[in-house]
Amino acid sequence: MLRVENISAGYGDTEVLKDISVHFEKGKVTAILGSNGSGKSTLLKVLDKILKPFKGTVYINDKGFKDLPRKEWAKYVAYLPQRTDFVPHFNVFEAILLGRKPHITFEPTEEDFETVEKVIKDFQLEPFAFRKVHELSGGELQKVLIARALAQQPQVLLLDEPVNHLDPKNQMEILGILKRITVEIGLINITVLHDLNLALRFSDHFVFMKDGKIFSEGDISTITPSLVRHIYDISVELLEIKGTKVMVVL
Repeated sequence: MLRVENISAGYGDTEVLKDISVHFEKGKVTAILGSNGSGKSTLLKVLDKILKPFKGTVYINDKGFKDLPRKEWAKYVAYLPQRTDFVPHFNVFEAILLGRKPHITFEPTEEDFETVEKVIKDFQLEPFAFRKVHELSGGELQKVLIARALAQQPQVLLLDEPVNHLDPKNQMEILGILKRITVEIGLINITVLHDLNLALRFSDHFVFMKDGKIFSEGDISTITPSLVRHIYDISVELLEIKGTKVMVVL
């Protein structure tokens, strides 16, 4: 389990997160939702130790992250930000192998190569495993980025808008793969999403943020038109089509 206790954090003297406490469970996809500027990305940066909180602690398996150096924390947590730079001359296999860096002391081992091969298979990347990353489409590249994060074999996966700017087919495919892997290996999956319908379809737990605080959290039954109106200032109707909840903006 990942626990956040009384976290306040921000940039310079500006407080963005305000006394946040929340926990995340294994085998579940948690969607972090809220309007721009609500603190979603800042929360992920705190969880990855990129941003030091003003106060509070994050615990994973009852270990406080203050007690673990950054490289050791990277064995537990993998983070994919909204923008990621890649060395263009790397091929797909080499790019994903970079995810093994926290586990490699001198040279990659057979276990490292086997881990990369499995992730490539999970994301159906075999046809272009040795193609240069700059030759990939947007959907293919995003699969590689997520595969690299999973090659770390983390207990916690942090994704900041992982399917933003992708077409609907790639969005559904990538989120479907992530959902399956989350359940299969008992991953703690924390994903920032803007598309509420994608969140409804692929998430198990929902955390709504507003003004740097957690406004609401719970399972899908907690999501109501009133809640969405408070968070986004829009009117919606919730429908159920073939067993799947769908949100329609009025």
